[in-house]
Amino acid sequence: MKGASTLFLQALVVLVGIGVLALMLWEPHVEGRNAHATLFEIYFKDPFLAYVYASSIAFFVALYQAFKVLGLVRQNETFSLATVKALRKIKYCALALIGFVALAVVFILMLGDNEDRPGGIFMCLLATLGSVVIATAAAMFERILQNAVDLKAENDLTV
Repeated sequence: MKGASTLFLQALVVLVGIGVLALMLWEPHVEGRNAHATLFEIYFKDPFLAYVYASSIAFFVALYQAFKVLGLVRQNETFSLATVKALRKIKYCALALIGFVALAVVFILMLGDNEDRPGGIFMCLLATLGSVVIATAAAMFERILQNAVDLKAENDLTV
């Protein structure tokens, strides 16, 4: 049963990644100011969109690491150094996302339209809240698993 549930969670992680990528590619086309723009104008004349795409790399790296953690759990390697390292990378990616979102808020406040600011800042707050939750959970699990790995190594030395 554990293998089936982790396989389901891995499939869910892949679906989330595909969904986010599809949304990132589709949304600029329906944005109000891009309604009649060409593909070149949409993707190459908007520095904020380029910034969003560049900062999304941290999100996709974290998704890959989550996929990797679930694979390690399915292989009964939950209490291993590889799992701890993957959780640490997830934590760092979430912290990087918080930094990228903070810079996006500055960009919105400095260069954004007055009408777009409230919605943009609210979306940034939602992304920050999600990143804080992920960073906190990853740090907590990392600490717990690191203690378990240390205990396991200590017990292996005494036997």
